Amino acid sequence: MTESEAADGYARAESWAASWGDDGEAAPRPNLTLLQPSRPPAHDGARRALNVVVASVLLLIAAPVALVIAILVRLTSRGPILYRQTRVGLDQRHTGMRRDDPRRRQDLGGLPFTMYKFRTMGVDAEKGSGPVWAAKDDPRVTPIGRLLRQYRLDELPQLWNVLAGDMNLVGPRPERPAIVARLRREIPQYQQRHRTLPGITGRAQVNLEYDASLADVRLKVQHDLEYIRCASTWEDARIMVRTIPVILFRRGSR
Repeated sequence: MTESEAADGYARAESWAASWGDDGEAAPRPNLTLLQPSRPPAHDGARRALNVVVASVLLLIAAPVALVIAILVRLTSRGPILYRQTRVGLDQRHTGMRRDDPRRRQDLGGLPFTMYKFRTMGVDAEKGSGPVWAAKDDPRVTPIGRLLRQYRLDELPQLWNVLAGDMNLVGPRPERPAIVARLRREIPQYQQRHRTLPGITGRAQVNLEYDASLADVRLKVQHDLEYIRCASTWEDARIMVRTIPVILFRRGSR
């Protein structure tokens, strides 16, 4: 992503974030959260290598399943097979203030990237509501989409995000810019989640149910910060293993 594309992404995010004002007026842009300069730990390279290797293997194994899913999505509902959505990723601000840095003028908290999923909702599902959390028995979800969500199969395309360097298999779940803008104002230390690559699964996902309220997010942030504090190759491997029963027993899916 070029600097101009990043600037455009932040500008769009700012307009989205305005819709979260409680009184119907434009919400103020959150202040820049001041953080200590990030210094990647020595074990980050090993963690990244583990995530890439496992993602590559899973991508090869899941290729036939992904092909079947793509055909079913195409045949059962109108619209594209893949759903693309802007999410907030790693906060890469390791250096001081720069005048030409668009992230300083339009601060989103991290670098925006395009995350991929198999489409599970109808076309323009959020046209009337805007960015909202998924609800139980969400009427916007298609029949095949409901099945994909139960077993988290809609997340398979994110393996490409892992290989592209936007995500790891393990890390805090990335959120949409408008939602991040709101949560940064309401949850202390929320910004700290962006000090590591986001993930497909994470400590919060294997310990808690799907979040549907601000109180749920506050609890998940505690787990995310604890993960960042004790992150290691072993911790990532442990969370990967613990994710298997979460998928098989459909815990927390919506």
